[in-house]
Amino acid sequence: MKRYLCSSIICLVVLLSIGTYYVKVASSASSLPTYTFKTSEGSVKELDPVIVQATLEHRNFYDPLTIESNQTKYERDRPFWSDRNDVQIERLVKEHRSFMRGKDLIDSFYEDDDFLAYASLNREYTQSGKMKAELDIGVLEKKGKDETSFRIDLPHQERIMNTEVRDVQLINSKLQVLTMIDVYSNDDKQTKEIHLYTIDLANEKVVSDKTLVSETFTYPNQVEFEMPVNTSPSKPNNMILFSIMKGVNHEEGDYEEKLKESKLLSYQYDTEKLSTIKGAKKESLNLDIARSSYTDGKNLYAIAFKSGKYQMKTFDISSGALTNDIQLDLAVGKEEANCVAIKNGRVYFLIGSGMGENLTYKPAHLLIADLKTGKTLYKGETVMHAAEKKNEQKTGFSISNLEVK
Repeated sequence: MKRYLCSSIICLVVLLSIGTYYVKVASSASSLPTYTFKTSEGSVKELDPVIVQATLEHRNFYDPLTIESNQTKYERDRPFWSDRNDVQIERLVKEHRSFMRGKDLIDSFYEDDDFLAYASLNREYTQSGKMKAELDIGVLEKKGKDETSFRIDLPHQERIMNTEVRDVQLINSKLQVLTMIDVYSNDDKQTKEIHLYTIDLANEKVVSDKTLVSETFTYPNQVEFEMPVNTSPSKPNNMILFSIMKGVNHEEGDYEEKLKESKLLSYQYDTEKLSTIKGAKKESLNLDIARSSYTDGKNLYAIAFKSGKYQMKTFDISSGALTNDIQLDLAVGKEEANCVAIKNGRVYFLIGSGMGENLTYKPAHLLIADLKTGKTLYKGETVMHAAEKKNEQKTGFSISNLEVK
């Protein structure tokens, strides 16, 4: 009887604790300011897919929040066991909850109408400092809800110091996993490589470990691999772009890029063709354009900010040809966008961090334009709605990211 009485008391304490937690959260959240966008041009419906991530600083506390569909949602309002994910991950979790359990890196996914595939790395280091790594593979057949999952050792892992997955594709029933690797070395030389692992799903094994690029260098020289920002990282993509950026660290502390030695490459998954993009023509895809651009897998969008206006050039990735060149119909002044997103046939600019001097609030501006015509679809700025007017000047508000559903 005492045992059951103790269990009842424990359950009651837990329930009271949870209830107290939510009462405190609701009470404290109601005293915090909220933020919305005030529309100056265009339709407020353009805000429906927009998610702005920000942080409120007040009384030495930091409260993460989102402005989603033009409504403020504080992280503390979410269940205390819930984590905020990338919007694309949240959609996948909602649609395929069982398969998505424990999976959270969008670059590790591939999705088409029939399949959802996943490849990530499980890593640990031995006492000798060497890395032990496994590929964690999962495939969901959407129609039948059939799931396949297995783990396999990463080939030649004894020479790998660090590695990360950068792209996953399903080509001819085989999973293609693109990784960037730092090679272990006992001397002063450093080596970076780009590897493509081909996974035979039926037999659960690696059938190919292909080195696409290998660069060895010695300090003060430096080599980095860069990729354009992928606006749809989990979607089917037959071609991928990456650049090899070379530079040197001078003794006085300055870093100098060696653009003449750097290069832009493309890799075609179906033909297994690796090519260097020359960019010989003035209006063709080249290294400078690709470095700060955005891609949806088929096109590459290069955005330049000059004299308070944005110029956007669209290139066909397969041919490197310029297909569209427009000046966006946006008067943005002298300040360049902090965050840029491309989705739904639109380009989104978020200008301003939301923070003025001495942590005072300063409006951030959202601009949305049509991707093909450059026509303005929306202009607006954040507005602070203080729950307690006296605290309005005692809070700091800073924007960190822009996402679009």
